[in-house]
Amino acid sequence: MLDRFTGMRVFVQAAEHGSLSAAGRVLGMSPAMATKHMDALEARLGVKMLRRTTRKLSLTDAGTDYLEACRRILQELDEADAEVTIQRTQAVGRLRVNAPLSFGTRFVAPLLPGFCQQYPRVDVELGLSDAQNDLIKEGWDLVIRIGHLADSSLRARRLGNCPMRLCAAPAYLERHGTPQKVTELSEHNCLSYTQSPLQGKGTWAFGQDGSIRVPVRGNLNANNGDALLAAALQGQGIVYQPNFIVGDALATGQLVSLELDQPLLDLGGLYVLFAPDRRPPAKVRAMIDYLVESFSKSACSAGS
Repeated sequence: MLDRFTGMRVFVQAAEHGSLSAAGRVLGMSPAMATKHMDALEARLGVKMLRRTTRKLSLTDAGTDYLEACRRILQELDEADAEVTIQRTQAVGRLRVNAPLSFGTRFVAPLLPGFCQQYPRVDVELGLSDAQNDLIKEGWDLVIRIGHLADSSLRARRLGNCPMRLCAAPAYLERHGTPQKVTELSEHNCLSYTQSPLQGKGTWAFGQDGSIRVPVRGNLNANNGDALLAAALQGQGIVYQPNFIVGDALATGQLVSLELDQPLLDLGGLYVLFAPDRRPPAKVRAMIDYLVESFSKSACSAGS
């Protein structure tokens, strides 16, 4: 089947240059092929667009009306093609980035002004949520994930490490004592993060692979790490959170790190995920490279 848009281009060029042979030369095709495209266009429409004689070519009334529509459609098509090409080669347009709430607030948001200054033609939308968003379904260009990656078709770049910390305020430990073994946690007020399958269901996971499950209890569970941090700082209980949540409080002595008889869970790394395009748009590549470079210079390396 002959291409409809090529037929429209042949028609426009024939009308502008006065012959199908001239239209063919402009479009890089033979006069015979130009004629085939024109015949197919008229057959599909069921009306003659051109009056053709051996000496000249002229438009019918229908052709005059159709010519302006073709010019408008082909211009819009060319502009759309150019826009897609630009997006592949230049960092322009809207870029939607999703990150975990606490991590995104602390570490991603402060990086965005620098990115926007470096790439002024990109408009960034930052979504903050601890929910496991579906990148493709929800239309995100990039999603930042913490932990071990599940098998998927998405591509990933590692941004850094994300170690866990077990800690409590000095005031809490003075009142309730300092646990030495993971089995002693059942005697303490453990503040759990409900969004993690490794917490929030009455047990905490220890061992690098999380295979050691320890029963715990506590009077506060939350779906946000900063809420648990605030409670721990007030001496309410023990928290088991990534270093990027509690690292500053540990550095200032507001929280004390607990060393027990089992290794802490290996939470995995920090990653940026993106669609499996063979060549992502330039705006996506620019943000990925910017995040990789920024976190490589970060003192916390996402909490290492």
